[in-house]
Formats: sequence, structure tokens, C-alpha cells
Amino acid sequence: MPQIAGKTIFITGCASGIGRGLVKHAIQHGAKRVIATDVDSAGLGKTAEEASKLGSGDIETHILDVSDKDAVYALADSIQADHGGADIVINNAGVALFAEVNEMTYQDFEWVMDIDFWGMVYGTKAFLPKMIERGSGHIVNVSSIFGMIAVPGNSAYHAAKFAIRGFTESLRTEMVRNETGVEIASVHPGGIKTNVARNARLAQNEELLARKDEITASFDEFARTTPEEAARVIFTGIEKNNPRILIGGDARFMDRIQRLMPIKYQKVLGRLFRNQDEDAA
Repeated sequence: MPQIAGKTIFITGCASGIGRGLVKHAIQHGAKRVIATDVDSAGLGKTAEEASKLGSGDIETHILDVSDKDAVYALADSIQADHGGADIVINNAGVALFAEVNEMTYQDFEWVMDIDFWGMVYGTKAFLPKMIERGSGHIVNVSSIFGMIAVPGNSAYHAAKFAIRGFTESLRTEMVRNETGVEIASVHPGGIKTNVARNARLAQNEELLARKDEITASFDEFARTTPEEAARVIFTGIEKNNPRILIGGDARFMDRIQRLMPIKYQKVLGRLFRNQDEDAA
């Protein structure tokens, strides 16, 4: 993969899931250096250990809270000083919240937006100026299938993922208009076998809290794509300069449904989720 070989790649959310898959794939395909970040030091260490067996590229690990703007900028400055900047930036870190609008707290809503949305913004803006200056680079922002369609109980997550999509698509038009040479892509995974459901926050609703194991199991059943496959698709999309990267048959299907039934699909999903709740009761 020419876009990977010999390159310096910065990735967030690398302690597990897609982030771990991205680090391993990059090293396996000849990346010169991967700067892997997360807040989970143990998971980050395991990622580095597994990836180091797949290639000879350097792996740097950094504990990084992507919602901390100053920390993100400081690390970007350090990467610029030490390595001449990053060739590819993948803003992957994310969290989830299962709660209906009328029961979620502002604190939980802000937690999701600070990590999922603002973390992506900081990761983009911290590296973008130097990429424009040298006339090359690739920024990839991980949205979701939930950045294309909306389902009940995920409004905060949808708000962040739809925002990532809008921000990224607008940014790409700016880069094309200004002929910067910087490529921009948004990623929309469907169900991926990650820990996002297990680590999600739930509304302080006794019934919902009691069903956490059931919700997690339901997500696991829905998640059919491995993180390794997701990483392969993302890097293939980077190689092809695809502006939108869909991962999984479910993502491709929902993309078509949303295009064909932009309003009606919401009623269909509403009925589907109501029937599921009735069955669970």
C-alpha cells in the first residue's frame, strides 16, 4: 500500500477495536511510524505489543484525552518537531450513550460531544495547517452508520456522528476548492465487534440499567464485521482517496435505505424498535 509504506500515521482510540486494527494494519503494511493514542494505558500497551510482531515500523504510544485541546495540540507540535508531522491522521476515538432525550443529562451529553465531536475537531485542526503548508496529507474522521440514519435512544451519539460527517464533508470541499493537495474522508462503520457498547453510558433509568447485558448482547449479535476487516477497508479507502468509506454490508444497505426513503425509514425503524421493546417485556 503506497499510501501507508514509509509514512507517519497518527491514530486516536487505539486501545481496542478499530483503533487497534488500524495500528496493526499500518505496521503490517510498511508504515514507517505509527503514533497510537488512547486514555487506556493497558489496552494501548497490548496494541503496541501485538502490532510490533507484524512489521518493523516504529510504534509510539501516548496517553491522550482527545477532549483536551491543549494536549492534542501539544502532541501534534511534538510530532511536527520530532518527525516532520503526520502524513495520515485518523480521528477514531469515540464513546456512546444509550439514553432518550428526555432522560439524558447534560453532563452525559457533553461527555459524548467532547470526545466524539470536539476530539475529532481538535485532531483535524491541530494537523491541518502543516499538511496544507506542504501540500499533502490525509485526514480521516470516523463517523458511523449512525451518522447517516437515526434510531431511538441514541440522540447524543447521533448528534456527534452526524456532526462529524457534516464537518468532514465541508472540510473536503474547502480542500478541493483551494487545491491544497490534502485528502479528506469520513468513515461510516456498521456493526463492528468492539467494546463501544460495553463501555457506553446508560441513562439513570432502572429498567435500562437492568437491561445493560441484554443491550450489549444485542449489539454483539448485530456487529458482524471484525476490527481487522474495518481497518483494511479504511486503508483501502485511503489508497483510493475515497471521500466516504462505508464499512460492512449493513452500512451499505442503510446508506441505500436512507437515500431511497429519507423520511419514511424513521417510521419503519420506530416500529421495529417498539416491537423489540415489547418482545423484551
